[in-house]
Parts: sequence; structure tokens; C-alpha cells
Amino acid sequence: MISKPCDTSLRLDGALAVVTGAGSGIGLAIAQLFGEKGARVFLCDRNAQALEEAGKSIPQSSTYLLDIADPQAVEQAVSQMERDGGPIGILVNSAGVGDIQWAKDMSPATWKKVLDVNLSGTFYMSQRVGQGMIAAGQGGKIISLASQAGLVAIDKHVAYSASKAGIISMTKSLAYEWGQYGIQVNAISPTATETPIIMGYWDEPERMARTLENTPAGRYCKPVEIACAALFLASQGANMITGENLVVDGGYTIH
Repeated sequence: MISKPCDTSLRLDGALAVVTGAGSGIGLAIAQLFGEKGARVFLCDRNAQALEEAGKSIPQSSTYLLDIADPQAVEQAVSQMERDGGPIGILVNSAGVGDIQWAKDMSPATWKKVLDVNLSGTFYMSQRVGQGMIAAGQGGKIISLASQAGLVAIDKHVAYSASKAGIISMTKSLAYEWGQYGIQVNAISPTATETPIIMGYWDEPERMARTLENTPAGRYCKPVEIACAALFLASQGANMITGENLVVDGGYTIH
């Protein structure tokens, strides 16, 4: 059993952190905050231009063009990261797609795409990085972005909701299997967050009014607020937390 002392500083000095979906939105906010807190950050995204711009905003970071839905690409990329930086101590699975349709109209292609990226891609990254953590014998942190849509019903979200509910369940299974290796595995479930992709669905007058009325906080979430949650879970202050789903939703799912 690997046990590390609790450190309340929330610093990540000396840690190697890999963040997928780091080209924009929540992933970028997490990567930037981790860099500010002392981590060496490896950024992954399938959007080359966004990835390049993200890399410029984080000193001493490295970038890796990667489609997480391709297990061979994941193997190659993670192996290269380990050669470039040594053992990976933190993985944040933030990459995902949000294609939405009414269930009665959803095509098999859309269903497959969402599940391939959001659920299978998260597993491929977790499995491969987890293998490296186990081999290194130093423990580690794996944090996956789920969603409030994995907990409650939202219209047009059938594939997205299935993928995020799967991440929550997978998080528990990995935490159970890997606790013996000192690896903590957790999920974060955000509410609608102010990113271009997410706001494309939520930023309609009627839907916005209904959503904010049902959110005790009375507003949408900001990417940095999810980044702060990820920082806590990635820190040595969260060593006794594993298999959990931290809901950051301003109270949307409590009623």
C-alpha cells in the first residue's frame, strides 16, 4: 500500500500532469491552473491550432496531438510522454464531444461517436496511464470529467448522458481496483459551464431562464471553478478521496 502525507498547500511542484482536451474550455483552464501551481503539464488535443495556442499560454508545457478514441494513438502518445517526462503522476481526462439530438432522431453514427470519444477514450487514457503508474510504483491521480447529465435527465442528451454516467461508474471500478497501488481515481460532474461548445446549447433565452431558475446558485459555472475542483483532487490534500464524483453544479441536481 502506498501512502503519502497530506499536504494542504494545494501545490503540484514536481508533478507531471497530462490533460486531454487541453486546447480550450475546461481542459485549458485546468492545464493553466496546474501550471501555475508548479506542475509540468503535457497538453493533449486533436485540434492542432488550439493545441498550439494553449501551449503558448503555459510555460514549460509540451503538446501532443491526439485523438483519444484511437487506442493505438493513445499507446503511442503516452509512451512518448513517458519518454519525454518520466512517470506520469496526474491524468485529467477532459476531452469530450457534445453532439446532441433527440433520442428518436439520433443516428447510430452520432451515438457511436459520443461513446467512442467520451467513454472509450477516457478508458483508453486511464488504462494506459494507469499501467504506467502501477509500474512506477509511486501512486498517482486520475480525474475524469463526467457531467450533471450523467445524474439527471436533460433533453437531447441521451448519448452524452450515457457516456458520462459510464464515466462515473468506471471511476468507481478503477478506484476499487487501483487503490492498492496508491492511485486515487475520481470524477468531476460540472453543470453548464461557460465554454463556447457548451453555451451553444444552453444559451437560448427560454432554456437559460429555465435552467437558471432551477439552479440555486443562479448562474452558469466558470471553467476556472472546475479547474479548482480538479486541483484539489490532484493534490496531496485529497489522498483519502477515491471513487467519488464531485458535483460542481450550483445545486442543479439537488432537487
